[in-house]
Amino acid sequence: MKTGTTTLGLVCKDALILAADKRATAGYLISYKKFDKIMSITDNIAVTVAGTVSDVQLLTKYIKAELKLKDIRTGRETTVREAATLLANFVYGNIRKFSLIPGISHFIVGGKDSSGFHLYDLSPDGSIVEIDDYISSGSGSVMVFGVLETLYKKGLNVEEGVKLAAKCINAAVQRDIASGNGIDIVTITKDGIKKVFSKEFELKIEA
Repeated sequence: MKTGTTTLGLVCKDALILAADKRATAGYLISYKKFDKIMSITDNIAVTVAGTVSDVQLLTKYIKAELKLKDIRTGRETTVREAATLLANFVYGNIRKFSLIPGISHFIVGGKDSSGFHLYDLSPDGSIVEIDDYISSGSGSVMVFGVLETLYKKGLNVEEGVKLAAKCINAAVQRDIASGNGIDIVTITKDGIKKVFSKEFELKIEA
């Protein structure tokens, strides 16, 4: 089972926005309609997931456990860069394992630490890039980038960022068959991680 997927991360003024659709697919079958593709890995760091569901779920469990152990051992809070680097190492090793099922996983990591807000793109090959404006992943990312190239501007406030994120995911849902069934939007501010929008799309036709 794969997520299909459209996810994105936005850098705003004093905040980050993460957003994703809710559809999981298995080939041409919509296998699940309520998949949460935005996951918290610490109190101040969250990730969006795309790729093979079993892989992204397992790697998310690994990173959450490792970061808790790291905090206990070092006696300090893990930085966003440290969390992203460790997860990128997991992704690098995972894609290179011999398996009948490819271990494809793509993460966007966003969070805050003592040095500010940071957004990272972790590609399926294990590479890591820090993002200073916006990034999108998944099959619907083409549509998202089209919207962002037109409407994104530096210094967006949180409310503007949330509205733009909703427009982006909606554009992908309208055109990408592997994305759909709803939108989740999460903000990361000085107060931590908060889900500010969650809506499911009802596609049933009543006879």
